[in-house]
Amino acid sequence: MGFVKDSLQITFKVLGKTKNEAASAALLPALDSPHATIALGAVKAILDRRSGSGITELVRRLDTMSDQWIEMLDERPGRMTAAIRNALLSSDDHLVKNSARAILRFKEYDLTPALVNIAENESHPHAQLAADTLLSLMQLLYDELAAPRDYRRRRDPQAVRRHVLSTLELSIERIAQHKLREIAEAFLILVNPDHVVLKKLLQDPHHGGFLTMVDVLRTSDRSGIVRLLLRYLEDPDAPPSTINVIAHRTDVKFITHLLKKIGASPSVAAGGNLKRMTSFGWIGSETKVIESLDDAAQHAAIQMVITSGMKRLEAFELLRHLLHYGKPVGRRAAIEALREFQGGDANELIVRALEDDDPHVQASAVSQLRNRGIPGALTQLLEAVNSPHEVVCQAARGCLDEFSISRYLAAFDMLEDEARQTTGRLVKKIDLATIPALTQELGQPSRTRRLRALRIAVTIDAIVELEEPIIEQLSDSDHIIRAEAARALSQCRTEATVVALRDAMDDKSISVQEIILESLRTIAESTGEAAASPVAPPLSLDPPAEEATSWSS
Repeated sequence: MGFVKDSLQITFKVLGKTKNEAASAALLPALDSPHATIALGAVKAILDRRSGSGITELVRRLDTMSDQWIEMLDERPGRMTAAIRNALLSSDDHLVKNSARAILRFKEYDLTPALVNIAENESHPHAQLAADTLLSLMQLLYDELAAPRDYRRRRDPQAVRRHVLSTLELSIERIAQHKLREIAEAFLILVNPDHVVLKKLLQDPHHGGFLTMVDVLRTSDRSGIVRLLLRYLEDPDAPPSTINVIAHRTDVKFITHLLKKIGASPSVAAGGNLKRMTSFGWIGSETKVIESLDDAAQHAAIQMVITSGMKRLEAFELLRHLLHYGKPVGRRAAIEALREFQGGDANELIVRALEDDDPHVQASAVSQLRNRGIPGALTQLLEAVNSPHEVVCQAARGCLDEFSISRYLAAFDMLEDEARQTTGRLVKKIDLATIPALTQELGQPSRTRRLRALRIAVTIDAIVELEEPIIEQLSDSDHIIRAEAARALSQCRTEATVVALRDAMDDKSISVQEIILESLRTIAESTGEAAASPVAPPLSLDPPAEEATSWSS
């Protein structure tokens, strides 16, 4: 069996190399052999001979040949080109159709001129097949260009692109005559936006091929066309026709890519072109598209509309719609964009957004309340400070900067008692720096500042928060400070405070001792623990030296 196999290989090798044309005729019957080895050997020999008649026969059988045959053809690129061209130009319908299959299967880009010539000849029986094949072939080249280069193939896709574009460019210059959409689309798939022929055509509405080119740009969903249009978005000199197409395409694929291109914020160049767009085909009475977009796309849609030259009323209606029906990120973008709109309708949306499910939407609405002069804004802000969502609390505090501890400290001595308490408790709620600031004040060497800090702590009901620094004041050298601290601690019912007050009962100032005793009684009464009230120590009728000094002064 091995001998037979070796003999076959030798025979086919000889037939593949001999210059005798009779070999081609001898190989053709072998293609029909029921033995796969013989048939495959014949295919190899025909390819090795580069036999025109033999390869033409392979083209004829392309639609029925086995995977093994196809793989062998793939391994020998370029050897079928001449035969495929001849088959394409033949009058045999089956052969022509198989040649089209072969062009696509083996990516015969060199046959682009032949396809263009047949396609432009409207009387040719296979003109439409040639046009369709040309378009599919250019799509294959685009896909090859978009993918990482396969260096196993010696052919450079960029060089191929330049070659086929030179052919397509000549055809585009004749588009006023043939008006072939397929050729226009094939050209647009591969061309760059700054191509001279393309730009000149798109800037001339009176050109015979203008409508064909614009129609392809408007309706084709091929990636190359989408890419081309999006590159025009970034072109400061983009023809008006391309800007109009970008604005009025309504297919979801294009819209999705457009919004992805715009992203969180359009570039300067894109922003300039967006300002040239006064309307969008998919924005308005039709809401299905905008509602179907994901969060990021809805956000980008808002940025696009706000940047564009769209009428403000129409833009406002989009914001209104997204605030009602948009996804969370879309609603966030809409409420932020609403800052550019004034009036009762906008204010109504702000108030409604205070009840949104998303805390970030609430926060943005909160931050706009006061600047709009909305009635009851201060009350709503104060309520927002108590929100369970920190982002809302922060937004509210940012709008209430007049309620700061620094301003309250400066004004405290000038305020009436009621204003001190009302304002102070708001400051404590709004300004997170209140407790740290009072702690710092209690550590100041100035008696005045420490006394004021103690009084403020009592006024704003912050004794518990300031328990530790106030307890430290019980050891101060100034009996007035100690007395004020002891009095303040009556509002604190913790074990630490009770222990500290009891430890301070032997204070050398009788008045301080009395205040300590009273504070302990107050704490005991408030907690219902009478036993906690200490027995008063014996009181001396003579005041300590430090008190005598202060009284005498």
